[in-house]
Amino acid sequence: VTLAVGVARAQTVTNFTLKTASNTDVSLKSYASDKAVVVVFLNPACAFSRLYQERLASLSSAYRAKGVQFLFINVPINLDAPGTTVPGEVELPTLTDASLQVSNLLGVSKTAEAVVLEPVSGGFAIRYRGAIDDNPQVANSVQQHYLKQVLDNVLAGRSAGVADKRAAGCLIKR
Repeated sequence: VTLAVGVARAQTVTNFTLKTASNTDVSLKSYASDKAVVVVFLNPACAFSRLYQERLASLSSAYRAKGVQFLFINVPINLDAPGTTVPGEVELPTLTDASLQVSNLLGVSKTAEAVVLEPVSGGFAIRYRGAIDDNPQVANSVQQHYLKQVLDNVLAGRSAGVADKRAAGCLIKR
């Protein structure tokens, strides 16, 4: 087993700024005092995004008290279908990245895909990029909770454990 894979992902991001639905600026650097920032890319027209909404809301709520901030970013995908909200579906507060500035910066290609950033001197180190877990379709059948495992490791001061896992989802429109 070689650990060289983790070294290849040891890149940092200094900052980015996106807008909320109410046109307020949100900057990554404003979360420098948090223990970690999870950036999740979503699109309401993507079934994978909708399948993860409840799980993401739960994770965000559970980890907020531990010093972890979740940023949900709405990006365009290769589907022209309008997003449909299912009654009773969890609505996540999203930021908009229409220019794909942040998805390009963080190297993501799908919705729903997550990136875990850890504040370090001079910016944020990318600790993980990829799938939220190993079963987008059935929450009760998840065997590997990748995002949760990475967050637990980072919060405990350990390495992420896994640097990336290929996410299943809708391709971001480039």
